[in-house]
Amino acid sequence: MSEDTSASSNGSSSPDAEHSIGETAQQQLTQAAAYVDVDPDIIEQLHHPSKIQEVTIPVRRDDGTVDVFTGYRAQHDSVRGPYKGGLRYSPEVDRDECVGLAMLMTWKCAVMDLPFGGAKGGVRVNPKELSEIETERLTRRLTHEFSSFIGPTKDIPAPDIGTDSQVMGWIMDAYSMRNGETTSGVVTGKRPAIGGSYGRSEAPGRSVAIVTREACGHYDRPLDETTVAVQGFGSVGATAARILDSWGATVTAVSDVDGAIRDPTGLDVADIDTEGPLTDAATDESIETISNETLLELDVDVLIPAAIGNVVTDENVDDVEADLIVEGANGPTTPAADEALEDRGVPVIPDILANAGGVTVSYFEWLQDINRRAWSKERVNEELEDEMLTAWQGVRDEFEERSVSWRDAAYIVALSRIAEAYDERGLWP
Repeated sequence: MSEDTSASSNGSSSPDAEHSIGETAQQQLTQAAAYVDVDPDIIEQLHHPSKIQEVTIPVRRDDGTVDVFTGYRAQHDSVRGPYKGGLRYSPEVDRDECVGLAMLMTWKCAVMDLPFGGAKGGVRVNPKELSEIETERLTRRLTHEFSSFIGPTKDIPAPDIGTDSQVMGWIMDAYSMRNGETTSGVVTGKRPAIGGSYGRSEAPGRSVAIVTREACGHYDRPLDETTVAVQGFGSVGATAARILDSWGATVTAVSDVDGAIRDPTGLDVADIDTEGPLTDAATDESIETISNETLLELDVDVLIPAAIGNVVTDENVDDVEADLIVEGANGPTTPAADEALEDRGVPVIPDILANAGGVTVSYFEWLQDINRRAWSKERVNEELEDEMLTAWQGVRDEFEERSVSWRDAAYIVALSRIAEAYDERGLWP
């Protein structure tokens, strides 16, 4: 699973829904800067990416023709360490999206106190239109084009939309062959056989579950008395739902791209098949089929939007009845909706904290690759739990001390750490 889940539009035509991820990232930086005593020159630097790479990728198709695709890699900031961020294959990929998501990765790594900066990249292609061998050709040529500016101490990609552990394996192999030595730390999200970490694919969903548990505790909501709706039953949403269910929460609704299913008494999420449409699981009389839009408006204690970006907007925010929102996807709540929810007193736990398990276990994988020593899945999960609780406490301290939103509190933590690193390093020359 990715370090960053989707941040694409939900297709709404409202101005709020068209608010780009880059604009959102810029706005949130400006908002957080108002709370922190930071040199304005540092803030100005953070409004701009360090580098943006654009490459041309010719690929020979199975029928012998050649198609040319465009690839991007935005590197936002490396003051705290190498760049880190996902690599996606999607027809929606463009320069501005990569820049915005790279900025979000900078904040996410800083919130988790990881020694990384933010990056994001991708290829503008529909991966469903490629055969497996065409995908491999694309990946290996992309690695060749990117080889001078990625690496274990430079920039470490990871899976994202349209890419997976196999794609990471091809990148690692192509990079290693080019450099004449096996370099497993060039990417994370690989399979364990070639240096990947156990527990990596479940990590974003596990962190969402951990943060949901802690948020419910903060608001005096026992999990065994808490109802949860999860939009998106992919790796993040399904993992979060199953863990919360095992901890006693009642998951009443889940969804995928084909629709949603609901049972007010609780779904048996452990037995739901994720291979086919979720609506096929509506075989019991107590289970009803609803739309994704309806799921967002259910009267539940916790709503976890874990599918795509911009799903809670100014158009539907008044109909959202959840008492608490925990963001599993990147950017599921638009700025206008965020403001409306805050005015109503509905807490929103931000994506840069809640779904940060992916990049955190990627950090663990990077450490394992550098040290050539694998960790057990149990150790990975224990370490992730510790890191998430530490990050949660840091954000909670700012939330309580400053009486700001959870999102502002998370950005304050991130910006403070980044600013401190800039102060220590100075500006060269």
